[in-house]
Amino acid sequence: MTVTLSPTQAQCLAVAAQRLSGPRLPATLEGIVEIFRILNCVQIDPIRAVERTQLLVLWSRLGPFDPTLLDRLQEDRLIFESWAHCASFVRTEDFPLFAHWKRRESTSGGAWGQRVRDWVAANDDLRQHILDRLAEEGPLTTGDFEDLAAVAWESTGWSSGRSVTRMLDFLHDRGQVMAIGRNGNAKFWHLTEKWLPDWVDHEPWTEEDVVRLSAGRSLRALGIATPKQIKNHFIRNQYPDLPQRLAELAAVGTILPAQIVDRETVWPGEWFIHGESLPVLDAIRRGDWQPRTVFLSPFDNLICDRQRTESLFNFNYRIEIYVPKEKRQYGYYVLPILHGERFIGRMDSQLNRKTGIYQIYAIYPESEDYVTTEAGAAIAHSLRELMIFIGAKSLALGEQIPAPWRAAILDEIGD
Repeated sequence: MTVTLSPTQAQCLAVAAQRLSGPRLPATLEGIVEIFRILNCVQIDPIRAVERTQLLVLWSRLGPFDPTLLDRLQEDRLIFESWAHCASFVRTEDFPLFAHWKRRESTSGGAWGQRVRDWVAANDDLRQHILDRLAEEGPLTTGDFEDLAAVAWESTGWSSGRSVTRMLDFLHDRGQVMAIGRNGNAKFWHLTEKWLPDWVDHEPWTEEDVVRLSAGRSLRALGIATPKQIKNHFIRNQYPDLPQRLAELAAVGTILPAQIVDRETVWPGEWFIHGESLPVLDAIRRGDWQPRTVFLSPFDNLICDRQRTESLFNFNYRIEIYVPKEKRQYGYYVLPILHGERFIGRMDSQLNRKTGIYQIYAIYPESEDYVTTEAGAAIAHSLRELMIFIGAKSLALGEQIPAPWRAAILDEIGD
């Protein structure tokens, strides 16, 4: 059986799969745990022009919540840091998925793998110093270790000369240490064997099992996806023999083939839908669709695959943090505006944490058709919740904001 969806149904399903529609989960520890179960991972980023992305991703789904609850999840050893589609918080119960790739990393071939092994061997005193200190005193931050490197790490990038940082990274890649908490942007490290709870499965999994489970999780979080999109999500690019694993999942009914049909035109490519998504799709078809309007982090799970975002939602989004100011099209830290199943605009803004003033430099609509009083009211409501969450005391509006949206914001919040 092939499941057929219209483009709008596919968009709604993708949004619903990300818990960005329907009633919000409670802004509690239990609610955050459920969000992690749904999303699989939440990207970490230190930039705080508005708020750190790991907090914005949760806010977009829960509304204002206590950020210390995320710290609680780490303290309770329910999440840890690893590499998913980028550096991310992931669930501790998924440790076997990530441990598999760390075991492969420790024996990887090629020039890079050999360079790392040679450098680690040449700096065995530093390696042992880190492991001994963590065994006796962990968790510790990077700055707690002495730089005992006999041979400094050299690179053409930011890591040149940062030998302690690189050694920790390589020990992390090998699965010997873990990043288990943060104070601001400072990481706390501990030995993997000491930090992991007793209930975690330490037995190696087969690569086939790892890929099957990861692919299913990726597809469930996407709603509907092509193999390439599945590969780009969750544990990005770690899907060897993906066509065979998808065929196995389809054979037992875990996933189903799908197609997106726009009038009479079938979208190209091979598409799949997760069996657990079928009740959600049925609800969408019945008209049981409860849209929300919300700002998203530039690194939100819904849009982290830029090509998928453009093809599925017709929304071209690129982060311009590293683009010279004079060459930026929209701004330094721009939040997409999701309105139901459509992206209707993007907001360039920044919070001044000394004054508490939230400066909205501009809000750019994707189309003049979206510049309505109704959309403006929804944007204003989400903006008020965002201001509460980030602790903004007042609002300053720039000139480049559509008049109906500006009026709605002033009516809801004031200037």
